[in-house]
Amino acid sequence: MADGLNNCIEMINKDEPKNRTGPYCNRTWDGWLCWDDTPAGTYATLDCPDYSGYDPNEKVTKYCDETGHWLRHPETNITWSNYTLCIAYTKDKLKRLTTLGSSEDAEPTIEALVSPVVTQKVEERKKIIDGQYKCFEKMNRDQPYNKSGPYCNRTWDGWLCWDDTPAGTYTSQNCPNYFQDFDSTEKVTKYCDETGHWFRHPETNRTWSNYTLCIAYTKDKLKMAYILYYMAIVGHALSIASLLISLAIFFYFRSLSCQRITLHKNLFCSYVLNSAFTIVNLVAVVNNPKVVQKNPVSCKVLHFFHMYMLGCNYFWMLCEGIYLHTLIVVAVFAEEQHLHWYYLLGWGFPLVPASIHAVARKKYFDDHCWMSVDTQLLYIVHGPIMAALLVNLFFLLNIVRVLVTKLRDTHRAESNMYMKAVRATLILVPLLGIQFIILPWRPENRLFGEIYDITMHILLHYQGLLVATIFCFFNGEVQSALKRQWMQYKAQWGQRRREHCSMRSTSYTATSITEDPSFVYHHECNSEQLNGKHSEDSELVALKAGEAYA
Repeated sequence: MADGLNNCIEMINKDEPKNRTGPYCNRTWDGWLCWDDTPAGTYATLDCPDYSGYDPNEKVTKYCDETGHWLRHPETNITWSNYTLCIAYTKDKLKRLTTLGSSEDAEPTIEALVSPVVTQKVEERKKIIDGQYKCFEKMNRDQPYNKSGPYCNRTWDGWLCWDDTPAGTYTSQNCPNYFQDFDSTEKVTKYCDETGHWFRHPETNRTWSNYTLCIAYTKDKLKMAYILYYMAIVGHALSIASLLISLAIFFYFRSLSCQRITLHKNLFCSYVLNSAFTIVNLVAVVNNPKVVQKNPVSCKVLHFFHMYMLGCNYFWMLCEGIYLHTLIVVAVFAEEQHLHWYYLLGWGFPLVPASIHAVARKKYFDDHCWMSVDTQLLYIVHGPIMAALLVNLFFLLNIVRVLVTKLRDTHRAESNMYMKAVRATLILVPLLGIQFIILPWRPENRLFGEIYDITMHILLHYQGLLVATIFCFFNGEVQSALKRQWMQYKAQWGQRRREHCSMRSTSYTATSITEDPSFVYHHECNSEQLNGKHSEDSELVALKAGEAYA
């Protein structure tokens, strides 16, 4: 250590001062390591010293705050370097980590003995270190406790930051998201006893926070997560299948060709693409931690297209509402409209919020593969969607008002026909928009929460199937076209069968006349014809054959 101090002093005296713009922290010796000039607002890192009990493969960090001063520990008010990761864990210390809870003492190095950061990945360690620095900054920034009576001092317990707490009370906060097996929706509790001291665990006699609930229901929630995961995949697969069948029906039957069906086709295509992108994201990204850890650009591009297609879904639904409103209310049953404005709204406009969201996400919340939903930036996409739903609902209610008035006054069959067209859209708008209304209010109860999750997954991931069912399979025009096609097919098939049987019957009869004077009729064709509406024709054939033998 003495050699290190001498080398540090020699380096400080020998090196020329660096030309820097802006505040910075001066080079210094902290007692174990030598630190160079560091710009304000940044972390400096060095390898841990090769001392007994220290791991030289780990890192020491030191923070230079925004004013150009080295960070001071809030309890000792001495400049402080974080040697937490340097401590080499013995088997006894590792065994102590298996008890759920976190303990702390005044000195960070002692506190680290019961912190499990050494067993975690580098990313998790960075999160904990970052949380620790933010906690110390908060302790220095917050005003002193000004209420009467004893209280427990603000502290960092190794994982979370705790504020000043009145004596005899519990304080709680959400579990940290450092570890994969921690449920951040559960709560951590910490007790301040009547004397104004944090509760100490009876076995270790160290101050202790209760992290028990963070992993208490992890297995059950993991099982539910898999159920919801496969529900989503099945839902989107069924949606794609039903939508493709619907598109095939719309394209096959020319009798269904009209502007409203054209809007249906575009709506269905947007849902097909959205379901396809969602399945790829679920299989290739969500279910692949290695891809998430690598954080490739491709997964963010996939997220961008997913957000874009989500917007297209709802804006094409808005196009359906605008079309009907223009057709019925504004144009008074005029049939032809210019569809290029609908294409611009349905396919063009959603690019704007999706692009803004991608730029903002990259700049302000650039998490791995943009998977986190704990950001207000999602409202850049969800906001326009909610606005489209509200506008659509207004249009449809106004349409219903006009149609009811026309039906009451004129009893026109045309109004009744349009009412049927509006009914499908009116049903879908609240169904497809309900997740944006009730999503923030998930029940706290575990059972009701699971019911809520299943319901929301059905509404979110089975939308394509719902749209295809209401707009296509339950559509009276589609059903009529399919019935006509089926009847036509049956008639054509029956005609071909009759012609085929007639040819075989004639050939067999002629052969029988030359070989045997008695009449023999082909059993298969005779029984088939006599069983149908052409029995009179078969009797006529038999009669003519009998006359030939007379």
